[in-house]
Amino acid sequence: MTFQPKNFLATLTNKPGVYLMLDESNTVLYIGKARHLKQRLASYFTNTINNPKTTALVKKIVNIEVTVTHTESEALILENTLIKTHKPRYNILLRDDKSYPYICLSNHQFPRLDIQRGKPHGQYFGPYPHSHAIYETLNLLQKLFNIRRCKDSFFRSRSRPCLQYQIQRCTAPCVKLISTINYQENVHQTILFLTGKSQTIINNLITKMQAASQYLEFEQAAELRDKISSLRQIQERQYVSFETGDIDIVAAVIPAKIACVQVLTIRGGQHVASKSFFPKTPLSEQVTELLPAFLAQYYLNSINDIPNEIIINHEIADLDLLIQAISQQRGRQIQIHSKVRDKRTRWLKMAIENAHISLLQNQHNQYHERLAALAIALQLEAIPQRMECFDVSHTNGEATVAACVVFDNNGFCKTEYRRYNIDNITPGDDYAAMRQALLRHYKRTTQLPNILFVDGGKGQVKIAREVLQELNLNIYIVGIAKGPSRKAGLETLILPDTSLILGKDSPALHLIQLIRDEAHRFAITSHRKRRAKTRRTSVLEAIEGIGPKRRKLLLTHFGGLQGISKAGILDLSKVPGVSQQLAQQIYDFFQENTK
Repeated sequence: MTFQPKNFLATLTNKPGVYLMLDESNTVLYIGKARHLKQRLASYFTNTINNPKTTALVKKIVNIEVTVTHTESEALILENTLIKTHKPRYNILLRDDKSYPYICLSNHQFPRLDIQRGKPHGQYFGPYPHSHAIYETLNLLQKLFNIRRCKDSFFRSRSRPCLQYQIQRCTAPCVKLISTINYQENVHQTILFLTGKSQTIINNLITKMQAASQYLEFEQAAELRDKISSLRQIQERQYVSFETGDIDIVAAVIPAKIACVQVLTIRGGQHVASKSFFPKTPLSEQVTELLPAFLAQYYLNSINDIPNEIIINHEIADLDLLIQAISQQRGRQIQIHSKVRDKRTRWLKMAIENAHISLLQNQHNQYHERLAALAIALQLEAIPQRMECFDVSHTNGEATVAACVVFDNNGFCKTEYRRYNIDNITPGDDYAAMRQALLRHYKRTTQLPNILFVDGGKGQVKIAREVLQELNLNIYIVGIAKGPSRKAGLETLILPDTSLILGKDSPALHLIQLIRDEAHRFAITSHRKRRAKTRRTSVLEAIEGIGPKRRKLLLTHFGGLQGISKAGILDLSKVPGVSQQLAQQIYDFFQENTK
């Protein structure tokens, strides 16, 4: 199997994240992080690489998996976790074997704040990308909440307050200058701040800053301003770690009739894996039907590890029954829920985003399979390299627009889409609209498609055949006629000599539906834009010599458009700025358009 970097990069996002390079045996070769994934991965596939290690690595790549994160710092932490888990061969310059640092709050009567690596005892918050950020945080927390940082041996031996008390960075609990209740209140505020619930603290500081400014205490106001700024910076917490526990986040998406389920795996509070699944689903399948089926098949298999908690992106039916079955499989009670808050919301959004990105990467392979299936279904001699589809959209004949969408052997070609505003036909005449659009398009185009799809039945196909014969063009025509109930999967294909009904699970039908739906979307979007523009435009704008000021004077003088249309030349010429000649033009315009 040969890796196709061009096709892979075409579907890749430029957001921050982590990438895993895999060989033919699905072994992880290299793990890296990037601020811009697409830009970073593109650099591996240029002709200017002089590094022998990178050259050897690229030759072995069969697949690349990516996990999108919210920030580059999150990517850095996730990269570190995954490198320790997989130990890839080409990550030879590993970072030091330290864990990322945490802020720890001890379990003492008067808890102590400190920095620790690995899994500390007590309550811990983080991880943070580097120790410098933690030291800044600890110093600020001391100023705000006066929580001690001294070691236990120092704390027990004190008979009088130390310097930290004198500079107002500690309340001296070592010599009982603060009660346990008041100290615990400071601890509670510290926890609120570290868990991201610090907006109240910031609001209070803003109030104090404004008061200081009003009393002309500008030095104090500047200190408070800097403190608020620091607080906001510290609030940008990292979300690649839970505080504790084993959790799976399962997100299912089904855009464009292709399903993807993304599973983010959290073990021991650390993000250790992200995996994509692409189950085959019927056309009518919804997320609410896909999720329970996937969960049952995935977790009722003894091979897969079952965590304490499973978070899903949609409510499902028979949830209690599913929880009971999986709990029995695991041997203890588990939780499955979709309503989450705080950090779990961020994780769920990340899973959904990664599902969509995985889907884009997988769609390229599925698209080629569908293209091959289409060639077989239509009995073509070769796989089509270019396909065009026409659709007409209007509202009761108003603002008719015909749209043409283009697909090549790699998918959408949006730069080659065309829209045609249809005029001078009987309102609502779809056949005339289709004829005009096809004539205008194929008179000018220099690149002909292998297949011309038209959204409609035998009438639209007949029009398309007549236009192509008139222009002396030979293009394979396929009409897409909806079934009696107009449901997806019941379409009839109108071919040159016969008609064809494909099965609901046919990859060829899925591709045709994708092309037809895209043409419909583009046509109706173009129609709505034209209709909105028409309704915002006054008919007076069509008369040469009438600008915004004269239009306003005419409408004010006659009380509206109807009054202008009934006015004579003499009445029109009485309006300031309207000459006898312009009055004649206005009069003639309305006479011609009311015949």
